[in-house]
Amino acid sequence: MRSMWRTLDGAQARDIALVCLAVGVIGVSYGAASASAGFPWWFPALTGMLVLAASSEFLFLGILAAGGSPLAALGAGLLVNARHLPFGFAVPDVLGHGWARLLGTHLMNDETVVFAVAQDGLPRKRAAYWTCGLGILVCWPAGALLGALLGSVVHDTAALGLDAMFPAVIAALILPALKVRTTRRAATAGAALALALTPALPAGLPVLAGLAGLVFCCNTAAPDPGSDLP
Repeated sequence: MRSMWRTLDGAQARDIALVCLAVGVIGVSYGAASASAGFPWWFPALTGMLVLAASSEFLFLGILAAGGSPLAALGAGLLVNARHLPFGFAVPDVLGHGWARLLGTHLMNDETVVFAVAQDGLPRKRAAYWTCGLGILVCWPAGALLGALLGSVVHDTAALGLDAMFPAVIAALILPALKVRTTRRAATAGAALALALTPALPAGLPVLAGLAGLVFCCNTAAPDPGSDLP
């Protein structure tokens, strides 16, 4: 596995480290919110390790804190995580085999899949997927545990602005890609669709629907002038 990770270049490793750090900071916010809602300190750390899906965990916590039933919270979380179904079709060859495949499936999330599909060649895809996945597996529960401990001291966690770090890091990572016209067009269409559907769909699903913007990434290059085709 060490040789697999060596296939990552410095820039790729830096980007993955930044995302894992941002996930850890969001974990602090999740843990603090859990403590403020009256949950024990171990609850966000345990769910962070077993679920490893920030959006569904936040939703699950919010429903329980508002007095909803655990079954309703579980159903909402499963609905949000339905986006993992197409993720599985996108990266079936990077998950490994046997017990490693079970762990690889557990590590599947938005960040690991994005880093994997952005690479050229199977070795680089696997390296990016597993490095990001294992990094998040450490940073997310650790951040949640730290946040739970801080939650008993800092009651107004929203004042810290921790939830702004993750989108800020993601925006910094995608800005270079927006120099490409087709990518910019696809991102704009996907964002507009997700925003339009946000009032009508549960949290997490508008982002999944925004993937429809990928149709604008189709090759629209003009035919070769030297071609004999009509």
